[in-house]
Amino acid sequence: MKTLITMLAAMSIATASPAVAAEKTVSIVLVHGAFVDGSGWKDTYDILSKAGYEVLVVQQPTISLRDDVAETERVIAKARHPVILVGHSYGGMVITEAGDNPKVRSLVYLAAYAPEAGESVSTLSEIPVPPGEHAGPLVKEGNYLFVDHDKFPTAFAAGVDAATARFMAAAQLPFGLQAVQTKVDRVAWKTKPTHYMVTMEDHIIPPSLLRMMAKRSGAKVTEIKSSHAVMLAHPREVAAFIRSADTSPAD
Repeated sequence: MKTLITMLAAMSIATASPAVAAEKTVSIVLVHGAFVDGSGWKDTYDILSKAGYEVLVVQQPTISLRDDVAETERVIAKARHPVILVGHSYGGMVITEAGDNPKVRSLVYLAAYAPEAGESVSTLSEIPVPPGEHAGPLVKEGNYLFVDHDKFPTAFAAGVDAATARFMAAAQLPFGLQAVQTKVDRVAWKTKPTHYMVTMEDHIIPPSLLRMMAKRSGAKVTEIKSSHAVMLAHPREVAAFIRSADTSPAD
């Protein structure tokens, strides 16, 4: 009788346990952009982790580009496998430099800056905005930039839960002018396979600028009807796009 009960208990536990995919042979490193932190990746992280990927999230301070690149390279070094390096927004500046790390297999840009050598967020932001498009409603406070608090929910996070968007506006990280003005000198997209997601309803980085950067990088491009906060508004689509950069043999 005890043996039967033990067997039934074991079967019950096995049935209740969710299926866990076998670990993939690549790791994914997620690099957030300006004004937010790594918690914005939560839904994307969960989807990719359940699919069997080791997922690492960089928590860079966005004060200095050089420091942010160094922090990203520290996280890359921790990965168990070759890396798919993903950057959102300003995170694209970071992965453009950090992506030349030999451990990085491919790059994924999400509504992100993909600079050429000698370009910065500042120089790219000087490109005229076409009629009908929008640049971010930024305000300067000392040596930092922020998105206008009242405009943040619609400019940055349209399509995101309203309460979440309001909290993001209140909890913004300062974007240091040193990070804004520093020009890149390493350009990983010239040597690494690159994927680029254009957010068609972006009011932070004009879609025309996103398309220009995607085209010159030679990336595989997809467009999505989304605001700038695409990983929050469309986590399943973002996770699927990141997975498309995994060219390792199927298990």
